[in-house]
Amino acid sequence: MADEDEIREQMIDAFEAADYPISSPMDLVPALPNGPGTKFESGDFSMTAMELNTKISGGDFPYDDPESFVDDVIGELKAADEL
Repeated sequence: MADEDEIREQMIDAFEAADYPISSPMDLVPALPNGPGTKFESGDFSMTAMELNTKISGGDFPYDDPESFVDDVIGELKAADEL
């Protein structure tokens, strides 16, 4: 079972270097440590940033900080039974 707090922390760490506000998922790519191949893992959950982008609706852009973006991503993953 995945640890939601661990996934949240990994995502915030990965996305915090982006130049906020962000207006699309593409604004996050340069900030990711391994680009679209950056992985978020905990327990049986493992997803790259590229896979993540295909699993969520795209978000409610713009976002002013990584925390609000990650909150929405986590919410969508939970709603889709991915997390």
